[in-house]
Amino acid sequence: MAFHHFRLCLFLSFLIVLGMASAQLSTNFYSSSCPNALSTIKSAVNSAINNEARMGASLLRLHFHDCFVNGCDASILLDDTSNFTGEKTAGPNANSVRGFDVVDTIKSQVESACPGVVSCADILAVAARDSVVALGGPSWTVRLGRRDSTTASLSTANSDIPAPTLNLSGLISSFSNKGFSANEMVALSGSHTIGQARCTTFRARIYNETNIDASFQSSLQANCPSSGGDDNLSPLDTQSPTTFDNAYFTNLVNNKGLLHSDQELFNGGSTDSQVNTYRTRSTTFFTDFANAMVKMGNLSPLTGTNGEIRTNCRKTN
Repeated sequence: MAFHHFRLCLFLSFLIVLGMASAQLSTNFYSSSCPNALSTIKSAVNSAINNEARMGASLLRLHFHDCFVNGCDASILLDDTSNFTGEKTAGPNANSVRGFDVVDTIKSQVESACPGVVSCADILAVAARDSVVALGGPSWTVRLGRRDSTTASLSTANSDIPAPTLNLSGLISSFSNKGFSANEMVALSGSHTIGQARCTTFRARIYNETNIDASFQSSLQANCPSSGGDDNLSPLDTQSPTTFDNAYFTNLVNNKGLLHSDQELFNGGSTDSQVNTYRTRSTTFFTDFANAMVKMGNLSPLTGTNGEIRTNCRKTN
């Protein structure tokens, strides 16, 4: 009897381990089921960026805003319907997050090659990596096998995506809540070496704050009035807005952070030394950024039989 009990326990342990293994992402998930998936995504991303360099930052941000809300499950892509509220109208996303049409294009191309195989969540993860590479940044191996959510959370999008108004302690805790160290938070913030921000996100900084370069401040005020012009854009990195490099950190040392949350990383606090390291050693920044992106892509994925593979990224099947 004891032996049978032992065998049963052993078998149950095996099942638990098997379940854990099936919940892991893998680097070769589509190697047999859709061997051209990665090359299809890459060519579509390159085409979109050739058409508009800013799109690289937009695709990277989509992945970030997806993963920080209940994990990397493509919930951010779901449209609102009469009986469903998605995340697109959340404060951090409304009139701001973009690139949905590019994701639609990628999804239709992948569906043509391998119907019902490649998830929208994986497309976001791969497109983020390909965007960084296309703009001169580091590469990393994307683990695959995420599945798509059938739900979304407007409230979690509003609460969990870090705001541009956060101070350093708020940034550290926001990222810590997702399992990231302060150093990883600084590395991921380096994604602001590309992309643009709306006037409404940095108006308070350029009119009320003193830790800002005077000429930088006046040039921003010319494009972002104290009232009106909410959607006027300015690059997060004025030096090289469409090149993924470490200039963002040089900007911070020179008090040229666009967002309040950017300049908080270099303002006499605990992350100053990390900013200086990345400013002088781009290879260290690239390595840390790539590792942090792999970690972010592993946030609470749906795997196995959880979730679904959406046919259309904007709606559940």
